[in-house]
Amino acid sequence: QIYFKGEFIGGLDIFKDTVDELDLPIEKSLDERLKSLTLKDRIVLFMKGDPEEPKCGFSRQIVQVLSEEGIEFGTVDILEDDDVRQGMKTFSDWPTFPQLYVDGEFIGGLDIIMDMHEDGSLKKTLDVKA
Repeated sequence: QIYFKGEFIGGLDIFKDTVDELDLPIEKSLDERLKSLTLKDRIVLFMKGDPEEPKCGFSRQIVQVLSEEGIEFGTVDILEDDDVRQGMKTFSDWPTFPQLYVDGEFIGGLDIIMDMHEDGSLKKTLDVKA
């Protein structure tokens, strides 16, 4: 039960409805934030920098490959949030960046994406129209 200034407001169900109606910013757990980031676009690349200005050679390479393949993707700059940068290593069980996600599922890092690019399976795996 929830009370405000001594007055009964309601139970958890009323509280949740009120929070939803007010659209209050409630902080998500790190795992919730990371899952949400992996779903912000159908294809999401966690990288250092952004596609116009990658901050490392590996990020630059994967952006180039995805662009050559004509694949549209969103990005998350891991250098802007250390919690995201460190958390993604555990979340994906992959220690390095860049990391590519499709529909919230981890596909791989640069080495895996390069292999898929070279053997012609990248578009098919990402289910992208040619």
